[in-house]
Amino acid sequence: MTVHTRPYLKDGIELDQVAVKGIRVTGHHGVFDRERESGQLFFADVVVHVNTRTAGAGDDLARTVNYSDLADATADVLAGEPVKLIEAVAERIARVALEFDGVQCVDVTVHKPQAPLHVEFHDVSVCIRRDLRDGALWADKRIGSSAGASDDPFDPGAGPVRDVLDQRPAQPVPALIALGGNLGDVEPTLRQAVSDLHRVNGVEVRAASALVRSTPEAGREQPDYLNAVVRLHTSLAPRELLAACQGIEMVHGRDRSDPSGNRTLDLDIVEYNGVVASAPDLTLPHPRAHVRPFVLLPWSSMEADATLAPHGSVVDLAREAGTDRVTLVHDRWPQPPSAT
Repeated sequence: MTVHTRPYLKDGIELDQVAVKGIRVTGHHGVFDRERESGQLFFADVVVHVNTRTAGAGDDLARTVNYSDLADATADVLAGEPVKLIEAVAERIARVALEFDGVQCVDVTVHKPQAPLHVEFHDVSVCIRRDLRDGALWADKRIGSSAGASDDPFDPGAGPVRDVLDQRPAQPVPALIALGGNLGDVEPTLRQAVSDLHRVNGVEVRAASALVRSTPEAGREQPDYLNAVVRLHTSLAPRELLAACQGIEMVHGRDRSDPSGNRTLDLDIVEYNGVVASAPDLTLPHPRAHVRPFVLLPWSSMEADATLAPHGSVVDLAREAGTDRVTLVHDRWPQPPSAT
């Protein structure tokens, strides 16, 4: 284990590193059946970027990353569920490391020295870097701003308040999130996204709508979508909630290169406690929610008396939007399907 300073910057702040290298575990990852059956050694180097000043000044373990816990979490991934690629192993380790309080960035190297190559070699490795600026927000991590906050990366509210979208409420307020996707195993992904939202510090999911199927907008030649909405209460600012949603999307493989393309997961803030605001990164309420039947129909079935300012009753909006492109899939979603 090493601790040293390197030039990874968060908002201009140079951070320190806690590194655990050479974590050695037998795993069963690989493309070939024999690799999965017999297993082989894997090594991992994990470097997390944190601010250790407070921990160092106060000799307080709670203000830094416990490298023993970091090593254990990494070993659990190495020895855990088999995957084909060590790229996927590295991604999972990075995701776990970013869950640790105070971690702003992580470098992960996964070594596979017994890889089935046809030539003599010393090592095969994959190195990745992931950080919260990429949108890799996960579980209890949150990015946000609050008035008068410090520049300490341990402060989840560090940064200036730019507008109403940065303002945290005095107490939890209601917000509505629309979920959708049309790539991969969509229904389990949406169900997991609901769980992921509930795990975010400052978010409590209160209710979920029925699950519906919708045809793509504007006649696009795409697979059908599955859609739902969830009602939550949150103590996060709107931008913090947006960051949480984008982080969950990224974890589930969302590709944002084509705004109108297929997606594994889409999480949109439909409305946030009646806030009306517009900025390049976020507009509230959602500017197209009032004409989207795949949002309005499940929402109206969940909350029959809901309104969407300034457009009016959600039930009336759903009626105007029509039902020809939306069909019911499961009215008791997101309960897992029965074994039968």
